[in-house]
Amino acid sequence: MVGFLNLVSPDAYADRLRAFRRGLKDTDYVEGENVTIEYRWAENQVDRLPALAAELVRRRVAVIATSGGPAVAFAAKAATTTIPVVFTVADDPVRLGLVTSLARPDGNLTGINFLVGELAAKRLEFLRALLPAATRVAVLVNPAHATNTESTLRDVEPAARAMGLQIQVLNASTSREIDAAFATIVRERSDALFVGNDAFFNARRVQLALLAGRHGVPAMLSDREFAEAGGLMTYGSNIVDLYRQIGVYAGRILKGAKPADLPVVQSTKFELVINAQTARMLGLEVPPTLLATADEVIE
Repeated sequence: MVGFLNLVSPDAYADRLRAFRRGLKDTDYVEGENVTIEYRWAENQVDRLPALAAELVRRRVAVIATSGGPAVAFAAKAATTTIPVVFTVADDPVRLGLVTSLARPDGNLTGINFLVGELAAKRLEFLRALLPAATRVAVLVNPAHATNTESTLRDVEPAARAMGLQIQVLNASTSREIDAAFATIVRERSDALFVGNDAFFNARRVQLALLAGRHGVPAMLSDREFAEAGGLMTYGSNIVDLYRQIGVYAGRILKGAKPADLPVVQSTKFELVINAQTARMLGLEVPPTLLATADEVIE
């Protein structure tokens, strides 16, 4: 039995769950045939995570897969020192304190590190390439997830300074607060929006794409699913493929591998996705050099 612990809700995770199951299948485990998956969703309530993790421990699952940020991984880590935990985090798991080494994780944790923070400067560069006249960029963060917020600002602030960009930090941890943030962006006449990496924002990607389109705000996120939902541009790891990798690690643990023998996987492939239709709707001409750099252009 595999436990799957997530911060948000299943409706935002269909593609990722498919990829997770595909990873299990790659190691010969098929849900409903020779493996059961116990799902626990926190519905964006961080304080529910410890109880949900404890439930999975009581269910005696063989491995717990966590996703949705460091808080989920820490909830699982606090709940058990014996059941293997496979995490996904955007920040450096050694710096976070989840493992002491990437090559040989000690204890019962290993996982995937998709390096979103380190890409913040690159994402700002792509925004600047598309909007060379931009001077003011709104940065949206979720204060409910302090670790994500800190890592986003730690990387964005110096990068913005180096480019001569002014940034305005806006907070949102509910749908209503996202609406309010857009009202501020319009009032303050920000030239663009940079959305911090956060499971909640990914779950609200359709709302973000609709509001950005309605208010004419060029927006940049990390997950390609935002561009697929009508957002302008994304740059980051192929998150869906990383969920397949979590499934593979969970399957290998079911076969007897120990977390200490499975190095933390770090992303090596990053993709720039541009939604050309959204760019036209916003009245933006995407420079040919940027189009040539893009891994995918959505028409």
